[in-house]
Amino acid sequence: MTSRTTEDAADVRIDVYLHDGALATLAEDVREGLSATPKALPPKYFYDSRGSELFERITELPEYYPTRAEQSILDEVGGEIVELVQPEELVELGPGSARKTNALLDPMCADGSARRYVPVDVSESAVAESVTRLVDEYDALAIHGIVGDFERDLDRIPRNGDRRLIAFLGGTIGNLDVRERQVMLRKVREQLGPDDRLLVGTDLVKDRERLEAAYNDSAGVTAEFNRNVLNVINSNLDGDLDPERFEHRAVYDESRQWIEMRLCARRQHDAHIAALDLDVAFQAGEHIRTEISCKFTQERLELEYANARLELLDLYTDPEGLFALSLAGPDA
Repeated sequence: MTSRTTEDAADVRIDVYLHDGALATLAEDVREGLSATPKALPPKYFYDSRGSELFERITELPEYYPTRAEQSILDEVGGEIVELVQPEELVELGPGSARKTNALLDPMCADGSARRYVPVDVSESAVAESVTRLVDEYDALAIHGIVGDFERDLDRIPRNGDRRLIAFLGGTIGNLDVRERQVMLRKVREQLGPDDRLLVGTDLVKDRERLEAAYNDSAGVTAEFNRNVLNVINSNLDGDLDPERFEHRAVYDESRQWIEMRLCARRQHDAHIAALDLDVAFQAGEHIRTEISCKFTQERLELEYANARLELLDLYTDPEGLFALSLAGPDA
């Protein structure tokens, strides 16, 4: 894998390690996922330009509480976390538009401790846009963007010798299963010095009705978002998957404590993906799993952190207990 570095100013740098973004692995994942039983696709392919636009609409829906709840926690305790950790560098994994980042950067810059912000995202445009916005807002802050997969490219994050806070917000860690989370957390653990900290946003276990409503909104935006992954396959791999032949469903699996998003075939039909020379048969009612979104308890977080040689130091929640930010550090 090669890298490309761009430097627009002395304090701005973007290193590109993942060319074509998430699409770099699309062909392999589609061939494997649509040939499997049951069929599955990774959620990272939701986020083309249309998918990103739809997700922004989802975050504003009355049923979808996670974004508002997390933002309220950050607004309430961001300064407290910065005072406790005293980070000189903020590394953010999968920041997207980096809109939540201000709740941490504002207090970091206010006390003069901030030296550097490092966004790590698979989308080069997302990194570039966040860099453009933040460099105007924080003119004394160095910004080093990394375009890469945070599951594979964490070791490419430069070690600058500064006290570091690594943020993984938005509940994105819940899109990984328990094995993938352990791999991820152990890689993050390797990035932490004794005084560095990890801040993770997680959705919390709650009643089925509240959870399923958040992923089955009455306006149908989540359904459109879910079906859009088929458009991504069609446009990039010359497929003829018809989104209208699939029904969006999101169900809560209590035993696994996760929401599972599915595209269910309305009737038996076949599809063809020309770039892969792949024929895919669907039975009526057969589904493609497009996302899991795990929900957590404090006990589960403590256990998973401990298994990755991390210690849960603090847990911050909104007044309703819908969402949590957990602060962890390396174990002794």
